[in-house]
Amino acid sequence: MSLMPITFMIALGSSLFVALVVNPALASKFMRVENDHMPTKKMWRLAAVLSVIGVVLAMIGGALHSTVIFSIGTLTAFFGLMGIANNKVFEPLTGKFQNDWLPALEHWYEGFLRFALTKHHPRTFLFGTFGLLILAFVLLGIFPPKTLFFPENQPQFINAFIEAPLGTDILKTDSITRIVEGQVMQVVNDPAYSREEDVRDANGNVVGKEKRNFLIKSVISQVGKGTSDPGTGQVEMGATPNKGRVAVTFVQFADRHGVNTNEVLEKLQKTVTGYPGVVVTVAKNADGPPVGKPINIEIRGKEIEPLLDEAERVKKFIEDRNVPGIEALRIDIDRAKPEMPIIIDREKARRLNVSTYAVADAIRTALFGKEVSTFRVEGDDDDYEINVRLKDEYRYNTQQLMDMRITFRDMLTGQIRQVPISSVAKEDYTTTFSAIKRKDLDRVVTVSSNVIAGYNNNEVVQQIKDEMASGYTVSEQNTLRFTGEQEDQAKDMNFLLMSFVVAIFVVFLIIVAQFNSISYPMIVMSTVIFSTIGVFLGLVVFRMDFIILMTMLGIISLIGVVVNNAIVLMDFARLLFARAQRQLGLDSDQVIPNDHSMEALIIAGRTRLRPVLLTAITAVLGLLPLAIGLNFNFFSLFSELDPHIHMGGDNVVFWGPLSWAVIYGLIFATFLTLIMVPVMLLIVQKIKHRRQWKRGMREALRHSEVG
Repeated sequence: MSLMPITFMIALGSSLFVALVVNPALASKFMRVENDHMPTKKMWRLAAVLSVIGVVLAMIGGALHSTVIFSIGTLTAFFGLMGIANNKVFEPLTGKFQNDWLPALEHWYEGFLRFALTKHHPRTFLFGTFGLLILAFVLLGIFPPKTLFFPENQPQFINAFIEAPLGTDILKTDSITRIVEGQVMQVVNDPAYSREEDVRDANGNVVGKEKRNFLIKSVISQVGKGTSDPGTGQVEMGATPNKGRVAVTFVQFADRHGVNTNEVLEKLQKTVTGYPGVVVTVAKNADGPPVGKPINIEIRGKEIEPLLDEAERVKKFIEDRNVPGIEALRIDIDRAKPEMPIIIDREKARRLNVSTYAVADAIRTALFGKEVSTFRVEGDDDDYEINVRLKDEYRYNTQQLMDMRITFRDMLTGQIRQVPISSVAKEDYTTTFSAIKRKDLDRVVTVSSNVIAGYNNNEVVQQIKDEMASGYTVSEQNTLRFTGEQEDQAKDMNFLLMSFVVAIFVVFLIIVAQFNSISYPMIVMSTVIFSTIGVFLGLVVFRMDFIILMTMLGIISLIGVVVNNAIVLMDFARLLFARAQRQLGLDSDQVIPNDHSMEALIIAGRTRLRPVLLTAITAVLGLLPLAIGLNFNFFSLFSELDPHIHMGGDNVVFWGPLSWAVIYGLIFATFLTLIMVPVMLLIVQKIKHRRQWKRGMREALRHSEVG
């Protein structure tokens, strides 16, 4: 998260250097008051030459199958056509915008601003803005948007994680995985995901038609190592013969022909039932940093058995309530892990002079092997180990393993003896826990689940909390709390709120140091607070989701633009106030009359209308392609004459909420800057003028009493 503000700071610092140093140098060297207009004949001649050269190069590139020459040709022809378009279309529109539309807008704005600054209207506008802020919060409560930690992305790939009981043979797991794979293939081979495509031979000739799946790139099944679900927080890098995975990978967004892959995810979650006694979890790839499961209930205590009993009660309670949206609740600790302890009869071992170490070493050597020597290939510097262990036919046969003889030297007689392991030990078959987890010295058991596609994570979790608050009682020796994604969401929300407050405070201190005043920074900060009205109203009106991370980052990013526009107008207004003081012969600590203040604010607003308006327009238009997900490929436009235009994609899901937050806030903040900043400045000037008048009246009264 720190990379984004660091990037902003570097970019803004660089732009500040360019604005203060590079731009003045370039403007003094190359800037002209009036543009040099190219004669019409010369323009047509140049455009024709460029177009002809471009067409010729494009034809040569097409004949030679050279993408580079073809691209240069189309680019040259494009420049020729753009010269004509610039002369006939863009320049007239620019002149009309500068000479007709902007002056008309300035005239209308001056009239509206004069209306806002006269009579009682400043108070009306100020209280109306406060009322609008309250209304925005009320609408948020009445029509709350869906709150998400991260945006709901369309999955690029989906995994079906298969977990059989511990101790399941890998061949059995493979057969189960094949059953699940068949269920997955039944969903992804839906005829709706197929289209007829041409079949071409080696020469590129069409030889027939064939139906092909345009949505699925690959379906890969895997059994054993590397198949653990990372969402459970217990990724096992070793051998896991009881686990499998079926991975479905989709084609790129532009090639999906409008199919939402969340629909495929929902079908898989409903259709893939797996195998009796086997847990199958269907999950998509998640954007953003890794977080826990959406439903993650952590139970803490001192003893493992009561904890597992509590977890079973919690799981059964939630399942009995039939809360919609829960995929499959599971407990992260399994009691049924099989084990075969070798129990040594120490009395017999002592009579036969067999040590417990000898028994353990013999069994370990039989199962895992022991290094007895090394060898080296000629010309190779590496040593290779030579390990000795039993063959598979003996290693996995319990009777053969227990009948294996321990060879040792009897320390009493000095003779070499052999004793079967079964004579001093016996095997037992029991079960144990798959793992015992701890946090802060307490044992922890977790009940977790994914949320089915189409349901809101926060709403499902809140419904579970309400059900448990009304009908479930936790044992005294245990504690229960919701963690996972909910915990990460709360932490990030608190962090972003604190960042917003700190950002406002730091900006406030900087403006106080700049203006040596409290009232002016308060006006600037109020515009920052009021700008959130646009964000909240935009979310409510257009029914967009409130993405905690990205929307909050957008609100924080909005501070810089809003403060910049407010300072641009307010600094010029202070300059006009000081100029009016000199014209009226007032001291620097005296306040100019209210009429002069109003006229100065009208002039300041009209003068600063263009920079404020153009800053907002360029920012909004610059963010609009990112907000709507406009994809345009300039390279393919000139190399293939196809720009591959399409809307949406994987990136817009992540960056869209941030862009829309800035767009909504900036549109409303522009109104605040152009109307509310002059209104609040006039109110401050009136308050100062009234205080000055009262102070003058008191001094005059005191002088009259003394006289």
